[in-house]
Parts: sequence; C-alpha cells; structure tokens
Amino acid sequence: MSWLDRLRLGRAAPEPAAPSPTIADQLTAASAAARAGDHAAALAIWGPLAREGVARAQSNVGACFAEGLGVERDLTLAMRWLGLAAEAGDPVGQRNLATLHFRGEGVARDDGRAAALYRAAAEQGDAAAQDMLSWMLVEDGALFDPAEARLWAQRAAEQGVASAMTRLGMLHHNALGVTRDPAEAVRWWRMAADRGEPDAQSMLGAAYHLGSGVAADPVLALAWLMRGAAGGSALAGRFLGPARAALGLAGIAEAEALARRPLPEAAP
Repeated sequence: MSWLDRLRLGRAAPEPAAPSPTIADQLTAASAAARAGDHAAALAIWGPLAREGVARAQSNVGACFAEGLGVERDLTLAMRWLGLAAEAGDPVGQRNLATLHFRGEGVARDDGRAAALYRAAAEQGDAAAQDMLSWMLVEDGALFDPAEARLWAQRAAEQGVASAMTRLGMLHHNALGVTRDPAEAVRWWRMAADRGEPDAQSMLGAAYHLGSGVAADPVLALAWLMRGAAGGSALAGRFLGPARAALGLAGIAEAEALARRPLPEAAP
C-alpha cells in the first residue's frame, strides 16, 4: 500500500521504533542529571548499568554511596561497588577507592594501597589521580620520591590541574628532585595563580615581596597575597603584614584594586 492509499484510508504510517539508547548515551544522561544536582535520577540510570557490569557506572554508584549523594551514605556498599569498578580497570573507580583507603573510610587507612590505586589510575591518564599521587610522593615520608612526584605533577599540570602547577613551583623552589630554580618556580606559580589557586597566589606574592625569581614589586606582592588569603591559603599569613608595611596608603589602595580585578585566565 502506498502512502497515498494510507492517506485516503485515514491511516498513518507506522512510526519506526526509536533506537535503544547506548550505554554511552545513558552515562551521558546520568552525568547531566548529577551535574544538575539530581543524583536520584542519575542513580536510576547508573544502578541497572552497574548491575550489568558497566565499570564506570559501578564507580559512580560507589561514589554516591561514599558521599551520600542521592542515597543514604553506606561505606560498605561504597567499597563493594568501587572495588568492582577498580578491578575492572576503571580509573575513576580506582581513584575513588584510593581515596577511601587514604581517608580510612570503610576500611583501615592504608597509604600504600591508596598510592598503588592512585598510580593505577594515574597511568591511565586520570589527572586527579596524578595530582594526588604527586602530593603523596612529597608529603608521605614512607613514599617520599620527589623525582617521581615531579613527573606526575607535570602530567597533571599538562591537563590543567592548578594544584599540580603549584607543587611544581614548590619543587623548583625547594630543590626537590630538581636543581633549585626560583624563576621556574615563579613561572609555575603564575600559571596556577592565574587559574585561581590560592597557595600559588600566596607564593607568587611572596616571590614579588622577596624579589625571588622575579623583580621585587611591593604592589603586586600585596595584591597576590591578598588574593591567596581571600581564597583560604594559610601561606599568605606570614607575608601579608610585611608586604602591607612596605607600602604607603596609595600603594595599599592600588594593591587592593588589583586584587579585586578578574583573573586573566579562568580555570579550565
């Protein structure tokens, strides 16, 4: 029967069946719901996928149980789902499971296990895991390896992680795993500071105050220190008083105006 015959008979042509959404489509929809704050809707999608063995969905379900997002917090279930995701090789699952081991939530604290999981995720390119592994390799005495810390910080920084840029500045400033280079430290702090990282802003302000790695500039020093302090950086406190004392009222007013200006580069 032709379309004209159907029209004469008053019959509509049957609609083709809508294709079933792919796993990728479902994950995208769930992520959109989660970003909008509707974790219950996201879990309604992630849950069946997790039970079907989709590792990223298992990771997301585990994260929701770990943080109490859209569901009552349950660390036992968080460990179960994140464990399945990590075993399947999902880097986000590995990173989230590492965080529970690092915090000692749902399991006894185990920095070695946490570092191994962060490394597994870092090797797959997970920027947050690269950053955290770098932090542990500097701050954890049992794991201390500044050369490897620099490697992972560099990889995270290349993906736009501002805290990793700040750490690279610290490594160059303190000669950890590299030859001391105040100018290189300032370069990294400036990149992180422009992205709004408070500790980098404080260290950049201190560099301007001391003339370390950059020409001394009292106005810029105070402006960056004020930004860092406003962002919650404890590193600014040591330098704020001396930086303010180095300026007159006009200089302080100029620094305050600079501190209120929008940053030149938004965080990625």
